Amino acid sequence: MVKIENNLSKGNVLTKLVLFALPFLASNLVQSFYNVADMLIVGNFSGTASMSGVNIGGQITFILTNVVIGLCMGATVLIGQYVGAGNRVGLERVTATIITMLIGTALAITVVMLFFKGPVLRLIRTPAESFAESDRYLTVTLIGAVFIFGYNALSAILRGMGNSKQPFYFVSIACVTNVVLDLVFVAAFHWDAFGAALATVISQALSMFLCIIYMVRNNFQFDFKLRSFKIYKDQLALIFKIGLPTCLQNAVTSLSFLFLTAIVNIVGGVTASAAVGAVGKFNSFAFMPTMAMSASISAMTAQNIGAGKMERAIQTCKIGTIFSVCVTWTFFVLVQLFPSVILNAFGSDPEMIQDGISYLRIFSFDFLFIPFIFCINGFLIGGGHTIFTLFSSMLSAILLRVPVCYIFGVVIGWGLQGVALGGPAAAVGALVVTIIYLATGKWRKIVIRAGRPVAEES
Repeated sequence: MVKIENNLSKGNVLTKLVLFALPFLASNLVQSFYNVADMLIVGNFSGTASMSGVNIGGQITFILTNVVIGLCMGATVLIGQYVGAGNRVGLERVTATIITMLIGTALAITVVMLFFKGPVLRLIRTPAESFAESDRYLTVTLIGAVFIFGYNALSAILRGMGNSKQPFYFVSIACVTNVVLDLVFVAAFHWDAFGAALATVISQALSMFLCIIYMVRNNFQFDFKLRSFKIYKDQLALIFKIGLPTCLQNAVTSLSFLFLTAIVNIVGGVTASAAVGAVGKFNSFAFMPTMAMSASISAMTAQNIGAGKMERAIQTCKIGTIFSVCVTWTFFVLVQLFPSVILNAFGSDPEMIQDGISYLRIFSFDFLFIPFIFCINGFLIGGGHTIFTLFSSMLSAILLRVPVCYIFGVVIGWGLQGVALGGPAAAVGALVVTIIYLATGKWRKIVIRAGRPVAEES
């Protein structure tokens, strides 16, 4: 029998972080390729309108998924601190609560969004040429939301327990399945955006069921029987205390990118939308190592704070940040030198490639600041300081990213180049605010003690 739990509060910090982060990093890179596969195959076999449809429909699905991931982060932090403190009862109750809650949430979101998907697509100015494709992609992913949400929830639980290997195995299997199904549904059957969405949902369902089978076979705290689906009010309150700010943070950030999509649709139409979609897929790949390290820092920080080892948690953040800077800055150099090579992978439309190059070269300055923001936020989230990360995210997204994109892209008339300035502007603002917060020393205050909340200073 495999031991699911892994204590990250003992042993060499560098070794523990690397051994935990590498499967997590590999998992996120595979997940990124998993997402890019849709755009690559659709772009090469279905054309620009379908690419735009996958991009726009995917943006909306991404927002909903990010909301769920935010709530899952509340469970991840709690689970990590329970593991560090040796609180088995709390561990059992929080896993039952998060799984039960997210199933209900997925079903509710599916029903509501199926009614409102049309108005939402019109609200963000979806081009007429790609409206039908966006609608088809969104419909399928909404119907399969329970699988998308379910896998993310179960992965978050395992990672909170210090287990990053199994999520990597499951997502790798799902990635291979997704690519094969994309080739069948899109390249062979010519189902375009509908086929790409169907491949994604089937692959996510496979990941979720593999995760459930693994947990049941290894006597996980939650046995997935009907009687075990319960919501404990005290755990639900703690999940929302930590997870709701992160949930709102993810929603605000995602919405800002949805507004960006609407602005792109205004300034450039279907070709610009396809170009930004291709760049977005590449960016998700480039950011994945840093996102993986950020989440690894959160999990390790949570366990160490639960065990009363703050200095070890700080050391974890420093090591993770150095690693992330090295990786992300390398991507920046590659983007500046070879932007056409990257865009050519997503299609051969000359106008799409030219739009993508001008957008990517400017937006990529975001890469210089992101590793600091992500890793420090991972550390703060692991300590339960999610109210600050929410504030920082809202400030950068609402006061910087969207206004900069609109002013320079639409008002001044710089088009895609002006829109591209929004990312770096938001990153600089978030980093400045984060540095100021660190200087106050408030991040040292313990927010959660072995599952018991204490007042957080604003």
